[in-house]
Amino acid sequence: MLNTRVIPCLLLKGQGLVKTVKFKDPKYVGDPINAVKIFNDKEVDELLFLDITATVERKRPPLKVIAEIASECFMPLSYGGGIRTLDDLREIFTVGVEKVCINTHAVDDPSFIGKAADIFGNQSIVVSLDVRKSLFGKYEIYTQSGTKNTKLDPVSFAVRMEQLGAGELFVNSIDRDGTMQGYDIELIRQVSSAVRIPVIACGGAGTIDHLADGVKRGGASAVSAGSMFVFHGKHRAVLISYPGQGELSRAFTTSAGKDQTAS
Repeated sequence: MLNTRVIPCLLLKGQGLVKTVKFKDPKYVGDPINAVKIFNDKEVDELLFLDITATVERKRPPLKVIAEIASECFMPLSYGGGIRTLDDLREIFTVGVEKVCINTHAVDDPSFIGKAADIFGNQSIVVSLDVRKSLFGKYEIYTQSGTKNTKLDPVSFAVRMEQLGAGELFVNSIDRDGTMQGYDIELIRQVSSAVRIPVIACGGAGTIDHLADGVKRGGASAVSAGSMFVFHGKHRAVLISYPGQGELSRAFTTSAGKDQTAS
């Protein structure tokens, strides 16, 4: 049985699923409920849904959509997008979500992470780091769905989030998003080596070997992907899929990550 979690990351825009490339040009890929049902059948470890417009448009999390997804989901479910208040968290958890993924508000009000962890538990609070490399090769955190450069260093920010009580970190490379060319291993390695909490690698995975690299070379505790699980072939035809446990186990056989689940 594979210990490393392999997590499909699905993007919500309105009531539909989309997929981006470098956080741009969202392409419609289907209905979220249909996707959940397929992933149920595939016995997926965990699902992450991110609403890519809620924060930018100053909307609250779409609770009706989240509740519908949660009611169909047989595996642990995480949600991110538009989260600004403790009441948002309370309502999201009430409809059946296990974890929340917080990006923009973690930067705007870092103390919110500590408050959320104290009330709902560290294990339920994931902080998302959307990172892009500058022209000079410096990693910088972006918020507002990748549109606002905060100039923050992801390693220092990751350490601070851990200190405040985050239970996991979701590290997503904007430059690699949707490219299916592999993770930014150096980015993942820098963050994972600086913290003790689990790091989830995202952004760029296109093969099972890429997933394994996130653990073996990047030091991630879990790996996530989007395009890999919703597209098929060089023409990127929409086909929702997930590797079999045998395929995953063979690729991860020699991996040696740190703790595989959130503490």
